[in-house]
Amino acid sequence: MALHKLLVDDFYDDKYLLFAVHCRLEDYRLAYMLNKHLGLRLLRKEKDLDLNYTSSSYAVYEYYDVPKDITWNLIANICMREEESLASSGVLFANDIKISKTYNLLPEMKQVDFFIKISNDTRHINEKLVISKLQGISQIITTYTVDLNKIKSKEHLIF
Repeated sequence: MALHKLLVDDFYDDKYLLFAVHCRLEDYRLAYMLNKHLGLRLLRKEKDLDLNYTSSSYAVYEYYDVPKDITWNLIANICMREEESLASSGVLFANDIKISKTYNLLPEMKQVDFFIKISNDTRHINEKLVISKLQGISQIITTYTVDLNKIKSKEHLIF
């Protein structure tokens, strides 16, 4: 009997650009700065991006530019959760020790704080102009375009 393996890339052929943003702002403050400097109207989606198998959730902001047919997304890459410690101390009364764990949406890019995903079928987006506008925001440390062929966990960006 022949085995057939289906890949996510076989079904998902959306054209988008992905920018990595290094910034220590909270997600809502960065969304405000992007709205102010890029003329966007990013709004937080009602539901965060949840990954059940890691029990993590990531904030997602979205703006759909109707005249240009472009969807802008701001996605957090870092999720910090407090979890119970599984270590046994061997004492009668257990101390409830909580450990802070960090999860990443794209594990291969752990140093990135946020991603900006720009979805557009026609690809009339000037990458250099977007990067220069992003680097013009004083709170952003650096930003650059991500090569999508080097990302192993592309399925996390499907929402």
